[in-house]
Order: sequence, then structure tokens, then C-alpha cells
Amino acid sequence: MKKMKFKLLRYLGLAKLFRFFFQRNRVSIVLLHDISPSSADMIFKYLSNSYNLIDLNSFIKAHKTKDYSKIPKYAMIVTFDDGHRGNIEILEAIKRYKAPVTIFLCAGIINTKRHFWFLYKKSSIAISKLKRKSNKERLAILAKDGFFQDKEYETPQALNKKEIEKLSKYVNMQSHTLFHPILPMCSDIDSKEELVKSKEILEKEYKFDINTISYPNGDYSSRDIALAKEAGYECGITVDFGFNTLESDIFRLKRISLNDTDDINELIVKASGLWAFLKSRNGKKQSYGYCKEPIREYEK
Repeated sequence: MKKMKFKLLRYLGLAKLFRFFFQRNRVSIVLLHDISPSSADMIFKYLSNSYNLIDLNSFIKAHKTKDYSKIPKYAMIVTFDDGHRGNIEILEAIKRYKAPVTIFLCAGIINTKRHFWFLYKKSSIAISKLKRKSNKERLAILAKDGFFQDKEYETPQALNKKEIEKLSKYVNMQSHTLFHPILPMCSDIDSKEELVKSKEILEKEYKFDINTISYPNGDYSSRDIALAKEAGYECGITVDFGFNTLESDIFRLKRISLNDTDDINELIVKASGLWAFLKSRNGKKQSYGYCKEPIREYEK
């Protein structure tokens, strides 16, 4: 049924109209996670033909100088969160389409056999509910269910150092914290550690120039933005619905999820922003995003 909706929205021309009116003079940032090589070929082919793909660092530089000449019409930035091991399989597609891609790495999980907590299948509580627990409580619940963020499992879920170095010749590597916590649910100390240490690891061990943080799950607070600035970040990426300009808050850049789709109609509709606009009521009905007050005063 959902596939039919995407097909209908595409062939009625609504996605095309939305793209023309809302993306022509703005910068769209799209989010992916762990796509297959075949999906990567479809996605990069469509996006490179329909948008002007630009590098995140180019946008940051233009934002600093307010140089509008550096931002083309229908500009788009392609990002991947987490650093899943499958990302190495799409390198050929990235090279084939010369796609300027940014991958946000969980520095405490890459190059280990540690696992992403949100992929743990044996949790007694739904992942969506765990996201609303304090960081301390979330880890305690997961520990009771047999998951520990420092535990080394039999197989890795994230990229190793060799794979990261191979990708980094063509991909901009940035930070996605250490272990992917929900930052507003962390204490001040934990949030700072996640932001500071992930940047340090990626810069010292991999020699990357880390200037951007992608907030895990798209959740963030003013406290987390302040800590990110203090740590030396220059930019912050959310999953708030919308598009960006050179006047946008550089620490609250908006982004659209493509949901790792392998369906061309879904890709076209979601890349235009139309689906997220309808689903979130223009960003008013999101279950994630800006948190006015982090949980710090309640976590002991």
C-alpha cells in the first residue's frame, strides 16, 4: 500500500512540484544508513541526475563567508550515519558517480567488534521506548538483557580501520559520537565525553579533520550544541525536517531521511522532501529533535 502511495505522489507530479518550489534555491541534506550496492547505484544515479551534489565542507565554507555563488540550484548533500560495515560495499558506486558523501562514524564502535545498541534484537523493551530513557537507565536495561556497549561480539557491525582508510580517499569522515547515545538523555559529563572523545579519536587515530557532529537519532539540546562548540565542532546536523540556506543555524542543519530505500518511487518522493513534509506535518509532528531541557538534573 505504501509503495502505491509513493508511485501515486510521483506520477501525479506532486514530488516534482515540491522539488521545484522548495528545493530550487535551498540546500537539501539527505540521510542514509546501510544500503546495498544495487540500491546505491540507483540512489546515486538518480540524485546525481536530479540534483547538484555538493560536499558538506563546501557548504560550511560558503556558510562562513555567505558566498551564495558557491551554492548551485537544487544543491544536495548526501550523508550516512553510524559507519555500518556495509558502507564499504558501496565504494564503487560512490566512485562511479563521483558522489561527495559524508559518513558520520561512531568512534567507539568502529574498528572493533562492538555492536550498535539500537540493533540489539534481544531487548525486553522496544528500542523506541529505550530512546526515551535516561542514558544511565538505558544502559542498565540493556545490561540486564545481555547487551554491553563495550562488549566484543563474534562479528563486527561497523567499519574497521582499513575499510575506513580506503573509503576516506573518496568520503568525508565526521563524528557521530562514541556509542550513539541519545544526547539529551545523557548527563552533562556523558554528553561532553561522547562529543569530545569521538572527535579526539577520529583526529588522532585516523588523522581526520573533524568539524561536524551528527546528533544520534536526531536528538539534541542547547546544552549539547554548547558542548559541541566547546569541543571545537563547527557544524551540527539534525534530522529536523526542512531545507537549508546560508542563513540557517549551522548547528541545527535540517535533513531528510531516505530510509535506505530500494524503490525508485519512494526515493523520488522522499528526496524531494514531500513525504517528510506530509508525515511530520511540516516538522510539527516529529518524535525526535530539539529538546528544551536535557535530563541532566534527574540523572544521578
